[in-house]
Amino acid sequence: MKILVTGANGMVAQAAIAHCQSIGDEVAAFTRRELNIADKEQVFAVLEETKPDALINCAAYTDVDGSETNVEQCYAANATGVENLALAAKQIDCGFITISTDYVFDGAKSGFYTQRDTPDPQSVYGQAKLEGEIRARNAYARSIIVRSGWIYGEGGTNFLCVIDKLLAEGKTIKVISDAYGTPTFVKDLVRRLREIARLDLPCIFHVTNSGAGASYEGFARKVCELKGFDTDLLESVSGKTLKRPAPRPQSSKLACLFSDRLGLPPLQNWEKALEEFLKGKN
Repeated sequence: MKILVTGANGMVAQAAIAHCQSIGDEVAAFTRRELNIADKEQVFAVLEETKPDALINCAAYTDVDGSETNVEQCYAANATGVENLALAAKQIDCGFITISTDYVFDGAKSGFYTQRDTPDPQSVYGQAKLEGEIRARNAYARSIIVRSGWIYGEGGTNFLCVIDKLLAEGKTIKVISDAYGTPTFVKDLVRRLREIARLDLPCIFHVTNSGAGASYEGFARKVCELKGFDTDLLESVSGKTLKRPAPRPQSSKLACLFSDRLGLPPLQNWEKALEEFLKGKN
């Protein structure tokens, strides 16, 4: 397949490019500087010239707290840009996958969120991502939405990506004990994205590693267990004490209702995935 990947400098995009190339795909990848998805004319021109079989949108504004004040920038990337890509994909009749987030849910559910649950985002970031989902599906019936969350991997800068480095430096780290999600190893995510591109089935997928999920503290303690770090470096805190600008869902664990039925078996358990990630950094 010929795959177009947006947001090429990001962690997910880099992993997607590497995986698609490794299985023989022709990949056209564009950074934000090369393709600003909020620029409709530019989007149409690039897709018309490239003519991919499938477009995987990894471009996004992901600063959750920054979104509370940079509302226009957040919506430009996460809603308007997604709509532009969907319209351009429709124009050339190619598959379209865009990545959404677990933050479209309010976090009040104790179990896993599935496609049966009604989104109710509490932050500007979550609201913009949900708007992007809606606009994509309204613009192009062939649109595929992939919700994921707690994504980590090589080249990432979030807490899950760097905690092992901080612990190795002997730093004390505050870890949230009362926020829960389903950790997702980026290499597993992009393999599933490519499988979904092959299926070309317009719907909403939830893609995360399998298992019961974890709190940030639980994730950190697993890192300590796997790497032999001192758990005394972990300071357990409640998310409510951090006073961050954007509200987060207390629990945003995701599960997919129908992947198995479509020949997409569960991704490896998050603990095994974490072990793979950490071994790859040695």
